[in-house]
Amino acid sequence: MKIIKAKDYNDLSRKAANIISAQIIMKPHCVLGLATGSTPIGTYQQLVERYNGGDLDFSEVTTVNLDEYKGLPRENDQSYYYFMNEHLFSKVNIDKNRTFLPDGTEEDSAKACRDYNAVIHSVGGVDLQLLGLGHNGHIGFNEPGTVFEKETHCVSLTERTIQANRRFFASEEEVPRQAYTMGIKTIMSAHRILVVVSGEDKAEIVREAFFGPVTPAVPASILQMHNEVIVIADEAALSKCEGLY
Repeated sequence: MKIIKAKDYNDLSRKAANIISAQIIMKPHCVLGLATGSTPIGTYQQLVERYNGGDLDFSEVTTVNLDEYKGLPRENDQSYYYFMNEHLFSKVNIDKNRTFLPDGTEEDSAKACRDYNAVIHSVGGVDLQLLGLGHNGHIGFNEPGTVFEKETHCVSLTERTIQANRRFFASEEEVPRQAYTMGIKTIMSAHRILVVVSGEDKAEIVREAFFGPVTPAVPASILQMHNEVIVIADEAALSKCEGLY
């Protein structure tokens, strides 16, 4: 695991975009695993700027997203498809037919998960997987538990995650209670993994996830077992890790 300290959020976003840009340039037909949430937004903005400057071509890129809320159609402004379209897909020359997320409108959880596993297998796996880090150590919507879930599954969100997402909805009642998410095995099958973390409020979980014991109680801790993980975190997020890297 390689830890890269960024000066601040903007520096973090630039450094993350550098790595993703290099992946696209070196392998134009690559498969990118993408993440939602507030932290990757700056990275996507950087990628859009580079596309607008003529430095990136997304025409052959395929994307698979980590997760999607169960029950939300793509048109809902809180769906993760809407998020990706707003921040990246609509702003670059990517083929929308090669942008994949779990189907949040599929009520049959087993079918939704089976279908998304088939999609991931059909594209040949992920070359570079972008991840954020939840306050409780979740990656995707893989919440703390007693085992590491393998492939795409339906998860009931923890109260802490529901409260963290509350700010995006008009009321707490509107926050989805379940989501479809890639499993840990799928994430760990990516050739390379890029984690972006920002803010002092993430400092404790950064220490636990990347320098503590590997345990399903902290899902991100499994990343310590991957051969090629890059963590880009700002000074605030790394404030409790001095001397550990």
